[in-house]
Amino acid sequence: MRPLVFAGPSLYGTGVQSGAAFDMVAPARCGDLMRAVLDGRKVIGLVDGVFESGPAVWHKEILFALDSGCQVLGAASMGALRAAECWQFGMIGIGRIFEDYRTARRNADADVAMVHGPAEIGHLPLTVPLVDVTDIVERMLAAGVLDEPGAGAVTAVAGRTHFKSRTWKQMLAGAGLPGEFQQAALGWIAASGPALKARDAMLLLDSLGMPSPHRRERGVFLHTPFSARLLELVKT
Repeated sequence: MRPLVFAGPSLYGTGVQSGAAFDMVAPARCGDLMRAVLDGRKVIGLVDGVFESGPAVWHKEILFALDSGCQVLGAASMGALRAAECWQFGMIGIGRIFEDYRTARRNADADVAMVHGPAEIGHLPLTVPLVDVTDIVERMLAAGVLDEPGAGAVTAVAGRTHFKSRTWKQMLAGAGLPGEFQQAALGWIAASGPALKARDAMLLLDSLGMPSPHRRERGVFLHTPFSARLLELVKT
């Protein structure tokens, strides 16, 4: 059975879709990984997951998958968060965002949060996650598009803006940058290629089935009344 990848807005605009190498489905919610294991999947990639519109992927189901002999990889968004929490049990974390959480350079879950559209429009991103703001501002600075004061101003606006309201237009205006520069900057961003989330997600796709750098633990999943209830719900 082919690997299963849970992804949506992180891969928007990359052209990546289900193919011969893997199956891709919508962002994961609580119970989806456990269901994938019961369906016979042996390799699971977690990129995107819900966290407000429904219950999020639970650590226990990742441990359930690992204990069942599955390879579980995480990157970019919810996958990076869960991998930073579960890599010591055998989950494979991929990319810079995972490493930033694993090493505590980042610790806020909200740094990967964003608003996006439904599956019918390809999970179109409607706001910008803070991890992508940091990445793109760094690249704009390196390319000479922004100077140090401008980069600091945009970063400051991004940091104090709720993820549901954070857009490039809002950030550039809030930073007090000239109107003509704002338009040029928006054009540069649109042409700058995949942002960090997308790059990390594509690294995960390239890593499906790779040998694990961590010892895959057995016996890490302990049944509790809560996990038993989830298993019961997943089986129905």
